[in-house]
Amino acid sequence: MALHKGRTVFGILLVVVLLGVAWVYWFVSSHGFSAREQPTRIEAYLARHARRIATPRGARDLKNPLSPTELDVAEARDHFADHCAICHANNGSGKTQINSGLYPPSPDMRERQTQELADGEIFYIIKNGIRFTGMPGWGGEDEENWKLVLFIRHLPRLTAREIELMNEINGLEKEDGTEKTSTPEHRESKPHGH
Repeated sequence: MALHKGRTVFGILLVVVLLGVAWVYWFVSSHGFSAREQPTRIEAYLARHARRIATPRGARDLKNPLSPTELDVAEARDHFADHCAICHANNGSGKTQINSGLYPPSPDMRERQTQELADGEIFYIIKNGIRFTGMPGWGGEDEENWKLVLFIRHLPRLTAREIELMNEINGLEKEDGTEKTSTPEHRESKPHGH
């Protein structure tokens, strides 16, 4: 009896796996792996959960040791403008030329899906990245990464003046708030990673 139940369960699991493989084959053969298409709901769901899975449980328990002082937020804002905004945009929306070609695209960091992440999760993502996405692991000093966590938390309250200050650093936006399509000249002369 137990052997018969085991075979039945195995048979059901095998059918489910084969149906999943067939769906993936159908999807890929009919859609391809283009980064220019909008992610399906399933892909968006999986990408959000991959972000959770990418961080170890211990990281979720980490609390930011820094308090959001004006100086720390301003330093992180400048760092974000110089290193992160090229993909994430000055305001964290992700509406950039680079991000439009990423699959999955980086999320709008002002929205619930990012803002509800634990401090440690955001810290871990900045430091270590997420495989199979455009988010690299930057490494860096822990204090700088914690400051970036403060700034990401601040993004929903970003002021027009702060965006102006960021634009002075990276020149990404035109006066009407839309992104420039060419790389600013001053960024071309900087060495990568600095």
